[in-house]
Amino acid sequence: MANLIVVGAQWGDEGKGKIIDLLTDHFDIVARYQGGHNAGHTVLLHGRRYVLHLIPSGILHPNKLCVIGNGVVVDLSALKQEIEDLQAAGIRCKGRLFVSDRAHVILEYHRTLERTDEERRARRIGTTHRGIGPAYEDKMGRRGIRICDVLNRDVLQEMLRENLREKDRLLPREPGLPRFEAIMEQAAALAEELRGYFVDTADYLNRAIDQGKAVLFEGAQGTLLDVDHGTYPFVTASNATAGGACTGTGVGPTRIDSVIGVVKAYTTRVGEGPFPTELTTDIGQEIRRRGQEYGASTGRPRRCGWFDAVLVAYARLINNLDTLVLTKLDVLDELQEIKVCTGYRYRGELLHTFPPEIRVLEQCQAEYQTVPGWNQKTAGIQDFAELPVLARDYLKRVSDLVKAEISIVSTGPDRTETIIASPESRLLSWIALR
Repeated sequence: MANLIVVGAQWGDEGKGKIIDLLTDHFDIVARYQGGHNAGHTVLLHGRRYVLHLIPSGILHPNKLCVIGNGVVVDLSALKQEIEDLQAAGIRCKGRLFVSDRAHVILEYHRTLERTDEERRARRIGTTHRGIGPAYEDKMGRRGIRICDVLNRDVLQEMLRENLREKDRLLPREPGLPRFEAIMEQAAALAEELRGYFVDTADYLNRAIDQGKAVLFEGAQGTLLDVDHGTYPFVTASNATAGGACTGTGVGPTRIDSVIGVVKAYTTRVGEGPFPTELTTDIGQEIRRRGQEYGASTGRPRRCGWFDAVLVAYARLINNLDTLVLTKLDVLDELQEIKVCTGYRYRGELLHTFPPEIRVLEQCQAEYQTVPGWNQKTAGIQDFAELPVLARDYLKRVSDLVKAEISIVSTGPDRTETIIASPESRLLSWIALR
């Protein structure tokens, strides 16, 4: 049985939650490897909508196990709330959910720092103000507090006092900075309440693989939000690319068999930053309305644009994607014509690689190919042969431009609204999905 990574191949929000949910039946464990509770994976199951922020969407399958790896930054209060919400919906977490004791924790001062930092910036990044970035800053600055530290009251007290002295220097006039005692007591109480979920997940996952268990690695956000390979500085604070699965779980790269990229049939992004194919016209508004393009965690409206083959080809390269899953094809059903970005021009010159300089990308002009829309309903179709010919042509055009096969097409939010587009795909050689 294979160990696979599912990664977003655009700016996040590609529909990874549904795809993880779809694939989970063929795996024993689902492991989340980076990000925080700013991520939102939405799954529609039997008419009920579930939005998961920290816990892998595999938890919705009653016999599957879930792991939150060391690469995730964990807000203990958010974790507790998510567990309680799932339990209220009849979904058991105890004995099925394991959280790395090496994961760093988000504390109240991280949220305060992120909010004030965003307010002071000349150029806004568009963060969610949930403290994820400052928690990762502390981690890289070697002053972060991990779950194993919170479980030891003496260690927590020492580290917290030192950290708060530094935060006081950063925010000397900040009236909202919480007191030491309040942070100390809340963190210690939450850690004690959740103690039964904390384990050495690197040891747990590697032992499971040794025993023949199959692991599905779940990324949050998307390739272009990766702190190293994304549209820096308009990125998240972690490695959202496939490489993050190894550092974020402690499972070595030779134990990974395949990487699956998830893309939308168009492009969206949340927050600030360059977006070469963005549509500020009525068409963009229509795509947002039909696609319900609002953040699962924040409710913020997503910026919408045409499919960007330059961007996705770059994501294919960075992640060494074996195959693509394309979601929300049905959102384009009523368009008379559809554009696909095939290249970028910068000051009249055609670029041959995705530019690293943010100011270059901001000035790039997207070059398009226009294809006819199919003007037929694709929503809910489950057989590739039933798709309109022009919809199939669109999928082939996207696949050719990106130089990657499309093995699965999603035609709606429900698990059943899915097409296996390429029965001979590498993905299906790993799992018996049909």
